[in-house]
Amino acid sequence: MSSSPIFPGPVLVMGAGSVGCYLGGALAASGADVTFVARPRVATALAEHGLTVTDLDGGRAVLAPSALKLASAVPVDLRPALVLLTVKSGATAGAAAELGAALPGGTRVVSMQNGVSNAAVAHAAAPHLCVLPGMVPYNVAELAPGHFHRGTTGHLAAQDDAQLRAWLPAFERAGLALTLHADLRPVQWGKLLLNLNNPVNALSGRPLRDELLERGYRLCLAALMAETCAVLARAGIEPAQVAAVKPALLIRLLRLPTPLFRLVAARMLRIDRQARSSMADDLQIGRPTEIDALCGAVVELAQECGVDAPLNRRMVELVKAAPGALAPGTLKRRLGIG
Repeated sequence: MSSSPIFPGPVLVMGAGSVGCYLGGALAASGADVTFVARPRVATALAEHGLTVTDLDGGRAVLAPSALKLASAVPVDLRPALVLLTVKSGATAGAAAELGAALPGGTRVVSMQNGVSNAAVAHAAAPHLCVLPGMVPYNVAELAPGHFHRGTTGHLAAQDDAQLRAWLPAFERAGLALTLHADLRPVQWGKLLLNLNNPVNALSGRPLRDELLERGYRLCLAALMAETCAVLARAGIEPAQVAAVKPALLIRLLRLPTPLFRLVAARMLRIDRQARSSMADDLQIGRPTEIDALCGAVVELAQECGVDAPLNRRMVELVKAAPGALAPGTLKRRLGIG
């Protein structure tokens, strides 16, 4: 790997799944020294096929197996300048504890995960590390063993930090535009609003674009978002605009008839036909989902505010029941949407 001064030091990807492989692969392809900590299935695929990262804009980078640094656990002698924490939410505490046992105090760890509480969970498990919240706006799907594809657009975000600022040119060079924020919590909630489509997509059994072109599914998403916005207002939290339009307008757009939605939401529909939610993949292979970090987080915040979030609560129950693909009308009835 190149040792170009644009990279402040080695990178460790903790949890080389779809997001971890895409981010780490883009950095490695641009010259960064990247080590991937991966589960056996992913590690075997990378060792056999190498790592290919592609995107909906036609970008493509290929790393041969011999160019990859793979590990099953955090190497005890590694001193990364940056750690990208990309495990699923349920694995956060365990992964952070492993990082904490191996890495020196002050190591920068950016939680590039869904939900709003993973950075806090990681900090509690490894308090001597500097854990920063981050946000990945786009969908990444595993198209084939070792091939990870970004199917939507957006800019990465993270909590502002003096040492992290030194990484901005490196992320830019890798095609991973990164914006730093003084307060990431509104951005995290703004992203969570969009991620409420993950369970809708997973239960639809359809690719993202096909699902969004079906009004019944959009009505389910709009109802989940509206309920969440009401809870956030009760909590005094104003979600940031993460999509092309503000959340309130997005809810209105989702409720439009499909022919009109196609016209006014063309930018939203700029989605690869191959894109799907990671929750759909999880349900398909019987892996635990992140529903508790998404709809479950809304239910938890509602309880803290002394109100209920019945639609999000029912969605948690539905996903955990894993009923298989549901038609739009069936999903609406199961959620109690008229």
